[in-house]
Formats: sequence, C-alpha cells, structure tokens
Amino acid sequence: MSAKFNVLVVLLLGSFLVPSEAQVLATDSSPALQRMEKDFVSWVNWIGSLKHSMFGKTARNRIKVARTIVVSKTIGEGDYTTVQAALNSIPDYNGERIVIHINPGYYREKVTVPITKPYITLQGSGAWLTIIDWNDTASSPGPGGQPLGTFESATVGIYASFFIAKNITFKNSAVFFPGAPGKQAVALRISGDTAAFYGCHFLGSQDTLYDHSGRHYFRECYIEGSIDFIFGDGHSYYYKSHLHAAAENCGGIGALAAQKRTNQSERTGFSFVNCRVTGSGTIFLGRAWGDFSRVVYAFTYMDNIVVPEGWDNWGDPNKEHTVFFGQYKCSGPGANHAGRVAWSHELTPGQAQPFLDPSFIDGSQWLPT
Repeated sequence: MSAKFNVLVVLLLGSFLVPSEAQVLATDSSPALQRMEKDFVSWVNWIGSLKHSMFGKTARNRIKVARTIVVSKTIGEGDYTTVQAALNSIPDYNGERIVIHINPGYYREKVTVPITKPYITLQGSGAWLTIIDWNDTASSPGPGGQPLGTFESATVGIYASFFIAKNITFKNSAVFFPGAPGKQAVALRISGDTAAFYGCHFLGSQDTLYDHSGRHYFRECYIEGSIDFIFGDGHSYYYKSHLHAAAENCGGIGALAAQKRTNQSERTGFSFVNCRVTGSGTIFLGRAWGDFSRVVYAFTYMDNIVVPEGWDNWGDPNKEHTVFFGQYKCSGPGANHAGRVAWSHELTPGQAQPFLDPSFIDGSQWLPT
C-alpha cells in the first residue's frame, strides 16, 4: 500500500486505531489482498465523509440493536442458510449494530467480515451447538494455486471494527502432525480493532487463534491448540478463559502464546487474568515471536503441563533483554516461579496493575457496559 494511504488515515482518524489489514497490504500483492486494498481505500473515504459523526478522539461503539438476521441450516427457519450470505446482505459502511443470530448447526464454510462492515454481532445458540468449521492450512492452494499462507488459512477472518461474537465455536479441522511445515491452521483471525468475544470456543492445533492486530476482549472463552495457539501482535485482554493444550503429539514442547510486539513504543501485548491453563503434553507459557513480545498471566491456575522454564526466547538470546514475560499471583503445579528463566518476572503489585483489568485495552472507551 502506498504511503499516501497511511498519511490519509492518520489525518482522518487521529487516535482511532486502524485495523492492520493496511499493514498486510503493504507487503503482499495477492489478488485477495488487492481486493482488500480496494475495500480499505473505500473505507478511508467513508470515514472522511463522516468526519466526527462516528469517531472523535475516542472510538465509540454502537450497542443498541437495529436489526436481527437469522441464519439456519433448515430452509424456511431463517433469512439465510449460510453465515457468509447473511454478512453479504449487510450494506457496506453500515453504521448500526446488526445481530446475525445463528441457529444450532454445523456450518461448513469460510467466513470473512470485511473492513467495510463494522458493528456486526455473530450470536450463536451455544458454543457446543453453533459451530463454524473449515480445514485450510498455510499450504492449502489459494484461488491462484499459490499456498494460502497462515493469514488466509483462517476459517473466520475479521477485518471490521466493533465486532462482537457470542456463544459460537470457531474451528479449523485440518488433520496433521503438529509442527509439520506449512500446516499452520487458523480457526479465527481477528485483524479489526475493538472486538469482543463472549463464551466462544476456538478449536485447532498449531496457530488456532490469530490475535493479529487491534484491541480485543475475550471473556469466558475456551481456546485449544498445540503450538503457538494464541499468536499475533494484538493488544488483548483474556478474562476467565480456559486455555487448553493438546501438545502430547507435537514432537517437542508446545507453546501457548506467541506475541509479536516489535518495538518498545507499541502498546500491544496479551494479558491473561483469572484464566486456567490445562491440557496434555508439555508447553511454554509463551515464546518471543517479536523482539519486544509482552505476555502476562495474573491470578491464573496452571496445571503441571507448564515446563519449569516457563518461557522460550524463539532461538534468539538477544530477545531476553527486550521481551516482557511475567506472572502475578498465579497458582497450581505449573505456576512455580522457582524454575523460570532468569529473564522472566514475578511481578510486583505495581508492575502487574496495568494488566489486571480492561483498562489495559482502553475498555471503558468501547466495551459494552
């Protein structure tokens, strides 16, 4: 993407955080991402035309429901039979909260929420009842025959801001040996800012949840995988969520979080508060994907699957001086800090405080109350 687009975004939006689709476009010229660039330019023009009617210095959410669309596998019981068809029916640049209620069923489809469709809620009928599943991997062929890559392997990809999901399972059912080359298989990728997930399940193996970019809130969710199963450069707060490793067959030590903060000025990071870490095999709590990777666990129960070292430097000792990996008042047999690597932290109350509530992600500005 050319530099003029970046400048225009800054001028128009001030402090509003632009979804990082723009960053991806800067380095990828695939047909799919060329289409996204067109959408991105249209979105920028739309924001400019609205001036301050939707976004001032603080991003504002739209909570009051303007319309509900029903999706059902049974013809005649809903407005549409697929989730994507329901999304496609919503006009671009929508300015009202629209709920897509998904009836119980197993929805075998790939779903994309483009940047031009904000204020959408996907409401399931229960995480065990409403399941969206596909089975692409990074090596699966794309429309032009080239490998999709990890980014586009996602069963559900979200670019839009102010997205909400409730009580849905997002699944990637690709079958492979964890850690195999080209077999990263994303269940959900969230690239939009100000997104919230409640009571959702994310099921996969390697690279299950791509917390790609933006501020995100996960409450009472279940996330399962083997290697780096929560990863990305998101700025995210996970609360009362269950993090379950299935790492017994990954050929080594699995890993829970791989955060990609790349410089000291970035505000990104993952905060896990009042969560549970369980599973099989052995795992690291986190790996230093970015030079300034930042991950904190607070008030979290850890089963004995966590290796004593706790953290991995991604094969680069230099990162040990710049990453921020910490625990605060965690419990369980895997939480013992005595064996942790010297460059991780047992946080003081003052160090932990910024990570302990949704203010970490500016939640008072945009989370539903």
